[in-house]
Amino acid sequence: MALVTRSAEASIDASTGMVAPQITGLLAGAALDVAAPCYIHTDGTVLMADGTANNAAARVVGFTPRAVASGQPVTLLGYGARFRYGTGLTPGARLFLGATAGRLDDGATTGDAAGIATVISTTDIRVRSV
Repeated sequence: MALVTRSAEASIDASTGMVAPQITGLLAGAALDVAAPCYIHTDGTVLMADGTANNAAARVVGFTPRAVASGQPVTLLGYGARFRYGTGLTPGARLFLGATAGRLDDGATTGDAAGIATVISTTDIRVRSV
């Protein structure tokens, strides 16, 4: 089990970003990375999710299409969104919520036994569940 390295060129695929389910009208509660799995905190702000425990921080509601500064508006994208995420990824592999906030892992974590993304090419992932 290891964290998947997110590319410095990580980005949303525009064609899927337009049609993937979106949650708008939210504010970032901390700085958020691009292509980061996120959850909505009890104070209503968006934070990067982590899979260290089976708790609220592991309840992913969407991924960020861009990096966002704390206090700024953020939109989260759900099922079907495609992201350029890394390099040398294994197509068909399932990715899980990582124990590090906002990251993906190649193995199950306490907070995510099912997986939240699927690798669809050596560089791209697709959000499979949120």
